[in-house]
Amino acid sequence: MRLHHVQVACPPGGEDEARRFWRDGLGLTEVPKPADLAGRGGCWFRARPGDAGGAEVHVGVEDPFVPARKAHPALLVADATELERLGASLGAAGFTVDWTERHTFAAYQRFHTRDAHGNRVEVLAPA
Repeated sequence: MRLHHVQVACPPGGEDEARRFWRDGLGLTEVPKPADLAGRGGCWFRARPGDAGGAEVHVGVEDPFVPARKAHPALLVADATELERLGASLGAAGFTVDWTERHTFAAYQRFHTRDAHGNRVEVLAPA
């Protein structure tokens, strides 16, 4: 068994801000939603665009919207260099990157951030 996708929520009309975080800040590639689901709004992203097995993040529209403060996706990157690069990319895009727990998870380095709608996100790399 493996994880296919994780879903986070955004408020109605929040897709462009979701793209600013997931696509522009983290570098995921937006993938089209199936036609049967496209009318619901939201947007989908994949870590490895040509790989149907790549991790996906689905951003769905929720009304009323409440951001996930504790529950979160954790994205694993290859190494500390990529972790640093993504932290810098998110910071440059205006997102707060919290490194205070960088060395608190054995065998990993990590940071926490919040997407454009306040949902918690963790990014980690092998130590």
